[in-house]
Amino acid sequence: MGFLDAIFKRNSELSFMFDTEFFISASTRIHMKHLAVETCANFLARTISQSEFRVKMNGTYVKDELYYKLNVRPNKNQSATEFWEQVIINLIYENEVLIIQSDDEDLIIADGFTHNEYAVYEDTFSDVTVGDFTFKRIFKQSEVLHMRYANKELQPLINGIYQDYADLFSSVLGSQKRKNQTRATVDIDNSVTKDEKKLAQLQVFIDKLYKSIRKNTDVAIVPQQPGFTYKEHAAGLGNQSVDEINKVTNGFLDQIAMAIGIPAGLLHGDIAGVKEMTKNYTVFTVKPMLKKIRDECNSKFFTMKEYLSGSLIDVKIASYESIFDLAVAIDKLVSSGTFNRREIRSEAGFETPEGEEFDKFYITKNYMEEGKEDSEQKT
Repeated sequence: MGFLDAIFKRNSELSFMFDTEFFISASTRIHMKHLAVETCANFLARTISQSEFRVKMNGTYVKDELYYKLNVRPNKNQSATEFWEQVIINLIYENEVLIIQSDDEDLIIADGFTHNEYAVYEDTFSDVTVGDFTFKRIFKQSEVLHMRYANKELQPLINGIYQDYADLFSSVLGSQKRKNQTRATVDIDNSVTKDEKKLAQLQVFIDKLYKSIRKNTDVAIVPQQPGFTYKEHAAGLGNQSVDEINKVTNGFLDQIAMAIGIPAGLLHGDIAGVKEMTKNYTVFTVKPMLKKIRDECNSKFFTMKEYLSGSLIDVKIASYESIFDLAVAIDKLVSSGTFNRREIRSEAGFETPEGEEFDKFYITKNYMEEGKEDSEQKT
């Protein structure tokens, strides 16, 4: 019996070796789109969740039930950090988010809803779903917190950017994988070429092997028989670096970050210019998002009369600078008489204790007019 008969006979114990299932593929495609969006969305969500929502009643900061709901435990199943992270992620993915208040005054994020828009009358929300439960009641706009991220949905923009990068990514990835393939040749005895049936069977096997290699197979086992020699050749003749792949994935990540408003350098952990990037990120991305949330909260938790009398929600943003980093600047602002201590504390995001002392302006001698100090001492 020839070696090919033993190999290709369908009832042979070795027959399974030549099915494509035998060649084990260990490579998986990188989910570039999912990774980029998740990275940017979670980066912004983590930033917003560090903010403190402060409640002011008639001009005085208080810590009441509303403060507790916004900063500690909005509902029975979420902490404030988890809650606000989900709010931001929903805004980015769904372009809008709906927060309802349950009968026990818990703040709950809706998983699904139908927005009924009207030109003149108040909008309503029906089919509001939280988990597996769907509310039968219809919520009015004045009864919920409803926010939109932008006029146009972000997802179509992301999908459009991804289409531009997908072909390039696949081409670069395929090229790199081919460079790293293990390649081999098969030497066979001349007698095999005289048998057309055996030659056809051998060709089927070689086709399967080639197909498996093209699918980026990492491991393949080929049985050795007399007259049948399998040889591997050096792989990776080209540059095996993954720099080209990283350039494509980073390019797509940078585009998504730009669409959301996150400096790409912050995502990559760049040290150069981090202070300026953080400042721009805070001013042009974080603060507008927090203002959107603050405006919605103020319009729903307080009436116009209450708001104008000093009752409102204020947000203390997570600072990228320590108070000690601002010490010199604060000293100059106070000692020059430009601001009083109450104004400085308010601008720095701190509460101001009661007392007229904080409303006084001070000026040091080096800021006084020439000759004024002597005249005051004589008086």
